[in-house]
Amino acid sequence: MAPDGSAKQNRTIAIIGGGLGGLSMAYYLKRAGIESFTIFEKAADLGGVWRENTYPGAACDIPSHLYSFSFEPHYPWSCRYGKQSEILDYARLVAQKHDLLRHFSFGKEVAGAQYDAEQGVWRVQFGDGSVVEAAVLVSAVGQLHRPAFPDIPGMQRFAGRAFHSARWDHGYDFGGKTVAVIGSGASAVQFVPELLKQAQRIVLFQRSPGWCIPKFDRKFSAFERMLLRRFPVLYDLDRRRIFWLIEFLASSMIARGLLSRLADGVMQSLARVLMRVQVRDAALRRKLTPDFPVGCKRTLLSNDWLPALASPKLTLVTEAIAEITSDGVQTRDGTRYAVDAIVYGTGFAAAQFLAPMELKGLNGQSLRERWRDGAEAYLGVSVAGFPNFFMLYGPNTNLGAGSIIYMLEAQARYIAQCVQLLQQQDLRSMQVHEAVQRDFNREVQQRNRGTTYESGCHSWYIGLDGRNTNNWVGYMSEYGRRLRVPNPDDYQLIPLPLEVRAARTA
Repeated sequence: MAPDGSAKQNRTIAIIGGGLGGLSMAYYLKRAGIESFTIFEKAADLGGVWRENTYPGAACDIPSHLYSFSFEPHYPWSCRYGKQSEILDYARLVAQKHDLLRHFSFGKEVAGAQYDAEQGVWRVQFGDGSVVEAAVLVSAVGQLHRPAFPDIPGMQRFAGRAFHSARWDHGYDFGGKTVAVIGSGASAVQFVPELLKQAQRIVLFQRSPGWCIPKFDRKFSAFERMLLRRFPVLYDLDRRRIFWLIEFLASSMIARGLLSRLADGVMQSLARVLMRVQVRDAALRRKLTPDFPVGCKRTLLSNDWLPALASPKLTLVTEAIAEITSDGVQTRDGTRYAVDAIVYGTGFAAAQFLAPMELKGLNGQSLRERWRDGAEAYLGVSVAGFPNFFMLYGPNTNLGAGSIIYMLEAQARYIAQCVQLLQQQDLRSMQVHEAVQRDFNREVQQRNRGTTYESGCHSWYIGLDGRNTNNWVGYMSEYGRRLRVPNPDDYQLIPLPLEVRAARTA
């Protein structure tokens, strides 16, 4: 590359992933007056998790007026909680309305990237062998895009149809079939009641139950939609109402004292009353009642889940699975369940951040190797030793209660300001100081011990080292405040060489 190559590359940004995170990042770059960026998306369409998950009943468990961008808050949602197809339509509208589509490069799956310290650029490699260079690399790949399969002997021997809920086979006819569902988490809660309408029988294998609370969902009436259309401020008021209600409920998971006990009491009461009303069998209620606090694993929102479990068409199995056979599932007590199909509702490899991409920073150090004992980052956004690299939805930025879109916007605004800092101060690079990152993560782990996330249950919040590497340990509002403006003192700032700066101003 020529000596002035850094100057040519200084305004280029590569964004990996075209889901809600990528859209948010693109919007805030454009709002900052930055147009030289490309969103590299592995698929042929945008949408991320809402493009991938098309299983029956797929929907959001955060009310739509909060699960929407602050810069596009007045969308005519049909229901209190958006369905998968509607959320995907919303994402497409955002991309079109805010002129983001022209920045997309579809069908470009990133295999890895390596930082060239001499030139001050990231070289991004794609699965097709091509390479691009960018001064700034932003990962917006999310946490819920790589299906996780259980490690059960014999899975390949099964002769029937088997697939993960995130790869739903819409061509398979469940009519008259006996179906095994492995997993009872947030996806299964949505698709099992729908599947029960089609299948002759379901055998559900549950490792551990989750707390289920009512989902106060319904369609907006024609009158309500007219009011919202004529008075958009109603959207904003409802958004604030939902935000602060969820902040209160989050107290049951992250706080101590009176507020925490009050919020926990509300959550437990909702769950226990729902259980009592919808499950009449006392023995079944015992199987469905968790032995851990609310929030230790993802709280389930559904009005249909518990009635489905109580249906005579469904058999709940709590005995551990020993193996998959050619015609079904066998548990450790020797019981065999013959089934025609298996649906894995086993979630995602959420703790394997950025996998399967291989990122290498200064001196060729591997991010995968650095995170071998658990992922960590400063504010979930920056990693020491990886200059000009930023993340959305990074370590410890998921929420036990709240809208991830709020978190994504806070991160996107912060990163856009970092890019402005790079450009305005003629910087070659910025990377968070190791001590700053270490102090932040020490704080996170100390605060973790006061949350329900580390109270002993098995959940995807916890990494292989037993630490919570996924969830934020405070309120959404606190996170937003902490990312309001980047502190340059948190970063090592390396200026461009004098000759490059001179060439830019010539």
